[in-house]
Amino acid sequence: MTKPADALSAVTAGILNGTIRVVDLTVPLEPATPVIRLPPQFSPSNAFSLTEISHYDDRGPAWYWNNFACGEHTGTHFDAPIHWVTGKDYPNNATHSIPVDRFIGPACVIDVAEGTRANSDFLLTIPVIEAWEARHGRIPAHAWVLVRTDWSKRTDPKQFLNIKDDGPHTPGIHPKCVPFLAKERDILGIGVETVGTDAGQAATFDPMFPCHTIMHGANRFGLASLTNLDKLPPTGAIVIAPPLKIVNGSGSPLRVLALVPNGG
Repeated sequence: MTKPADALSAVTAGILNGTIRVVDLTVPLEPATPVIRLPPQFSPSNAFSLTEISHYDDRGPAWYWNNFACGEHTGTHFDAPIHWVTGKDYPNNATHSIPVDRFIGPACVIDVAEGTRANSDFLLTIPVIEAWEARHGRIPAHAWVLVRTDWSKRTDPKQFLNIKDDGPHTPGIHPKCVPFLAKERDILGIGVETVGTDAGQAATFDPMFPCHTIMHGANRFGLASLTNLDKLPPTGAIVIAPPLKIVNGSGSPLRVLALVPNGG
């Protein structure tokens, strides 16, 4: 029987000897990083900014550092239940109080990139998930469900946000599919490549913004603006996604990492 310490040592050895790959699922965080656009009647989130404090000069002769500022939901970021009104009353629902074991779980990567190439408003549905499960097995409890759309390959911010006269057009999850994942599959949360976990046209859905409304209402999480999902296998990877420990934070930028068996 493998001892717990031996299991952890095996992970460390696997990373060092290359049998386990570490894949970065995070986009660079810089002033050009796209930020979600809300209708003008709502308060906007600030873009990322970096202000130099000193750079080995008279302001600090031996050190370089910066101040930075941004909204909590900027770049690759974590959505906590407290982010949405439906999740506001859960205990331990903010970035500083969520139990840390809930940031780590197996990854189930559902590839719908072909559908999103044909339709920017593509929605993940229950039949698509059931077909995925028929090939790869049932989504386990405590898993991160990552929706691969290849949307992160849109490096032009205008194409990434894809805003038209009637609002943004980006793929997402069908309203009936969200409670299926949150309640019938007991997942940790959803991860997407778009600027937010909901589809671009989710303001027109019933309920509005179902991924936020239902997922956070079920005390689940969201990961947005992921990248490199094409480097993960459908199953077998482990995702590590701890947000910054902001007291009463509704979310935060974060560095999302996946551990992948080499050859997987």
